Amino acid sequence: MRKIIYVIAFALSFSLLHSCADDFLDQRPDERLDEQQVFERYNRVSGLVTELYNNAKSGNHPLVFFNHFSSSAVTDECEGSTVEGSLTNLFNSGAWSPSGMPDRSSCGQYWWDLWTYVRRANVVIEGVKKYNTPDDPLQPGNLQKRIGEAYFMRAYYHYLLIRMYGEIPYLDYLVDPQNIPEFKKESFHTIVEKICADADTAFQKVPAKVGDDEFGRIEKGMCLGLKAMVRWMAATPMWNGGNFPNDTREFKNEYTYDPQRWVKARDAAKAVLDFKVEGVPRYSLYYGNYGPTDFENDQGKNENNSKVRARLWAMFYDMQSFKQEWVFFVTRDKYEAWQGDVYPPSWGGGSRQMPVQEQVDEYEYIAPDGYGYPIYANRAKVDGYDDGNPYESVQRDPRFYRDIMYHGSTFKNNKINTAEGTDKIGNQNSTTTGYFLRKFLREGWNRNYGFQIHAPAIWRLPEFIYIYAEAVNEISGPTKEIYDMINEIRARSFMAPMPPTVLTDKKLMKEYIQRERRVELFYENNRIWNTRLYLDADNPDELAKEETWKAAGSDNDTRSQNYWPYPKTQRMINGMRPVEDPNGQIEINGKKYRMERFWIEDRVFVTPRHYLFPIMADELKRTPTITQNPGW
Repeated sequence: MRKIIYVIAFALSFSLLHSCADDFLDQRPDERLDEQQVFERYNRVSGLVTELYNNAKSGNHPLVFFNHFSSSAVTDECEGSTVEGSLTNLFNSGAWSPSGMPDRSSCGQYWWDLWTYVRRANVVIEGVKKYNTPDDPLQPGNLQKRIGEAYFMRAYYHYLLIRMYGEIPYLDYLVDPQNIPEFKKESFHTIVEKICADADTAFQKVPAKVGDDEFGRIEKGMCLGLKAMVRWMAATPMWNGGNFPNDTREFKNEYTYDPQRWVKARDAAKAVLDFKVEGVPRYSLYYGNYGPTDFENDQGKNENNSKVRARLWAMFYDMQSFKQEWVFFVTRDKYEAWQGDVYPPSWGGGSRQMPVQEQVDEYEYIAPDGYGYPIYANRAKVDGYDDGNPYESVQRDPRFYRDIMYHGSTFKNNKINTAEGTDKIGNQNSTTTGYFLRKFLREGWNRNYGFQIHAPAIWRLPEFIYIYAEAVNEISGPTKEIYDMINEIRARSFMAPMPPTVLTDKKLMKEYIQRERRVELFYENNRIWNTRLYLDADNPDELAKEETWKAAGSDNDTRSQNYWPYPKTQRMINGMRPVEDPNGQIEINGKKYRMERFWIEDRVFVTPRHYLFPIMADELKRTPTITQNPGW
């Protein structure tokens, strides 16, 4: 625990911060500013708080969580390419351990960096108290805002730590290097309470809503959002009664099921949904000025055969969406050459991350009765679903056409062809799954010119609606209120409502909520955490699917075709390939095709080891009072 144990006294801490806060620490020719000189000036303290925002960005890049890869590529959302040392494939093959992480040297989201950020927040909080920092002379009241932001960031960094590591210490103080305590882990639920306490302190100090000149700074609603996230995590199976095998967590006796944790999650999420500023809800779903017949891209063109509606693109790029729906976010998550990572080779790109069949199968279809059902529902074939023509035989969820490029889809007025040519499955820089990523990629963009990607948000409003709906369903079963809430998100995306049968079936409602979360938040750095929080790899239903799949044929391709939906145990991925067939319903360049499922690879997901990330061995040597996470 190097960054905790070797925490330096204020002055030296400040020199460590200097490289990141050069604009705020005026250097003199022969000496550095000491701590007192820094904390006696508001503008210098404000600069340190601004650096905490940069640390938050480094600690949680939602679009490129693993170096230049999304976390999607280590889940059943996507498959990663082999560039950059096949980074994400190392995770999927189990080639990570307490001795080393595949991208340790290039990211800021791991143990040692996050503790550095915690220390920096504590430097600010305690330094302001110690030296009685004066308020902003130009705008009185700003100092309290900056202090509130520091409290939020300290809580947020601890949230990032528990998301990856589970039980941790909570450092709400600046460590005295002359009197270093014995650091020990605390219960997950104790940590949640401390995060909520810091969020409450921040809430009292930050404004209800910032002006355009401070857009992106911490507001009260963000503090409520942080509380809702950790309350929800505390209610999920990992920390609330789930089957955690070979459990060596220090406080495992505290993780038996307690329904009150769902009550707290419900109330915390509702606080976000109900939060008002001057009598008006602070957050609401984005609609924009787009209707069901608007398919134009940002240049007023329709290059996708009227498949991708304009609103579904604009919601990730319209400033009104940011202001209205995004609860917490960082700016410019990734922009240099990102378009080359997702453009198909036929347009000069390279497919860095490719959606897999497991994700594609989760996009529902709109049935003749006007409701949405999964393509693996018993009624799907009767309603016209054809797995040989899975994208057009029925109308799929409009979000599918926004998120995924597939064989026969139209991109920039040309049909994607994964059967031959540069986009053929397995060709250099092409897809290995049969799909290309489309989400966040507006077709009016020119691949040869850089552009900034502001999406995805850290948290958007739909996430809190799902938390609230799930909590209500867990506590009392389905209600008309949560049925309408979820259907509103679907309607915003031009998707049909859930069938009325979910109103009388708690398990079915839960399935729809989970599927909605997976579709709405696809590629937004959610799946990697959710599948762990729900212990999917040890879920009895998913394990039974895994065994049924293994018995469904003599080879993996046959199994892939004979049995789906696939288990959510994170131990395999599958794809879809075109096969020439005179009776096929997909026609490209005069040839007819039907689609056929195929197996891509097995993956390693060992429980309980892969539920939490390992603490590095060298950290444990320096801090023997900290125990390793289960399975490592």
